[in-house]
Amino acid sequence: MADLKPDLGTFYETLESISKSFDPSLSFLSREWEDVSKWRNDSRERIGDLLGFHPKSAPLNSSVESKFASNGIVTEEISYDLPYGPRTRGFFLYPENRPKKKLPGFLALHDHGGYYYFGKEKVVTTNVHSPSLSEFKKVHYGGKSWANELAGRGFAVLAIDVSLWGSRKIPLDSVNPDLVGFFGGEETGSEDYIARFNQYWDSTEASITISTILNSGACWPGIHLFEDRRSIDYLLTRSEVDPERIGCGGLSMGGQRTLYLSGMDSRIKFAVCVGFMSTVRDLLRNHIRGHGIGFYVPGLIRLMDLPDVISLHSPAPLMVQYNNQDGLFTLEAQQSADRKISKIYSKMGHGENYAGRFYEGRHKFDLEMQEDAFTWLAERAAVVK
Repeated sequence: MADLKPDLGTFYETLESISKSFDPSLSFLSREWEDVSKWRNDSRERIGDLLGFHPKSAPLNSSVESKFASNGIVTEEISYDLPYGPRTRGFFLYPENRPKKKLPGFLALHDHGGYYYFGKEKVVTTNVHSPSLSEFKKVHYGGKSWANELAGRGFAVLAIDVSLWGSRKIPLDSVNPDLVGFFGGEETGSEDYIARFNQYWDSTEASITISTILNSGACWPGIHLFEDRRSIDYLLTRSEVDPERIGCGGLSMGGQRTLYLSGMDSRIKFAVCVGFMSTVRDLLRNHIRGHGIGFYVPGLIRLMDLPDVISLHSPAPLMVQYNNQDGLFTLEAQQSADRKISKIYSKMGHGENYAGRFYEGRHKFDLEMQEDAFTWLAERAAVVK
């Protein structure tokens, strides 16, 4: 907002001048690129180096833990290995009466929301009975488990936990006891325990978790990208999935994960980024607090801004959904990003492949937005070959 004072007051002008001295050199708008494929490949390699997370390879060793059908949807609880940490657990969903042909695949990427105890359960219908989880879905997703809704429309959907959430959360008994001594013996899994667990990780996220990650030479987006790419690897093992029709999407941190996954991995053919899009320069004025360090990639601003990264996906189909009163991003910041992505797609000669849509309300992926996204996805999944 023009009348909203900068978060850092008079010091903002100094930082703004620094940011303006960088013209992201790899942006598709920075100059004319003779070979678009080379631009994309070279950019992905450079950004991949900045993301700084390249663990050793390891076999998936995947398995199906359980399987049940309800309301026309088959839900499989699956798991597979990563090169570090506990096994990743997730849900793989598809229509019970699916056609013989392969289905479009989709990665339903869960959000942050300051709610670490559950990850995949935020977007999938499960047998978990938690009042706080139900309320979370009501506020952010209109009370729906949107992965199930999408599976009901003919998609094979995978939802997994990313590190720090759900099955990938850090056991508290492995943490420095001086930091977690405030726990008062709440029963594990109780609502009180869930609340305290979420409170602890949210309060230490910037000061300890991400600070430690950055000082190791890695960054959070790099870790998430590695794990989400692993999810594509798993989808490609499933006979139900058409490898040429795989998409991804999610709200908030799920939108951030969409930004990097769709931008950095050509196996993603269509994507929906919800409630996570801005230019970094606009965030310097207002609202970079909290999530700014979470999406920080050392040196990125010299090469690309956030809209540039997701535009590595171009000219493949992309939808970005914005909330006018988001709360995490100003409307002006979102509009700046929307204009930049639109310009890139138009310069590519495929302006029709980008859909930027704005909705009334705060940070959410509500029923109206879901309906628009699912309709758009169904159309794109039908034509992408």
